[in-house]
Amino acid sequence: MLTLKKLSVSISNKTIIKDISLNFEKNKVYVLMGPNGCGKSTLALTLMGHPLYKIKSGTVYFDDKNITKLESDKRAGAGIFLSFQSPLSLSGVSVFSLLRTAIAGKKDPLALREEIEKIAKQLKIKKELLERSFNEGSSGGEKKKLELLQASILNPKFLMFDEIDTGVDVDALKTMAKFMEKNKKGKTYLIITHYNRILKYIRPDEVLVMMEGKIVKKGDYKLAEEIEKNGYQSI
Repeated sequence: MLTLKKLSVSISNKTIIKDISLNFEKNKVYVLMGPNGCGKSTLALTLMGHPLYKIKSGTVYFDDKNITKLESDKRAGAGIFLSFQSPLSLSGVSVFSLLRTAIAGKKDPLALREEIEKIAKQLKIKKELLERSFNEGSSGGEKKKLELLQASILNPKFLMFDEIDTGVDVDALKTMAKFMEKNKKGKTYLIITHYNRILKYIRPDEVLVMMEGKIVKKGDYKLAEEIEKNGYQSI
């Protein structure tokens, strides 16, 4: 699905990601953990093609194609999705309007609206949130659910969720994890988090631990439990 070969990334001439090689396979859930400032979000933004993050060396492959120099919009079109830690609000733009623009006429508007309402029901998103300006007046958990709704409609292959569990209560977390588990066939999930809260409800195939821009350890869900118990300094 997506492969990194000896990837090093810098911003403002400071190297953040250091010589990382990883392979993310289809139908699997990966979790990237690490302390604040270790480079987790930098890696996600780099994979999404953010122009501020410069690839110093190494290569990124997606579906066996070299996308190292590909712009972010083309990466999105190829099937890469990133949800943000703090989703933005868009005054005057509803969820329907946003997604109708995003899919650029690929679906009939009526069918799109019905699909949005169906997924919103599964995620327990209130109908009023679909009708008001996007994310305005929404709680942290509601915003994260709307991010997941967007991902479902856009139907990407490689989905990155940066701290999707932050500011989310346990009921919302269970709902989102159940939805992700149910809809992971043919996809790859990369969940970025500090904690293992969400991992109690969706079982990762592999846990990756990043420290100071490097992957220092890999393991299964037990590694996340070890970190929660003993902290990152135990790694």
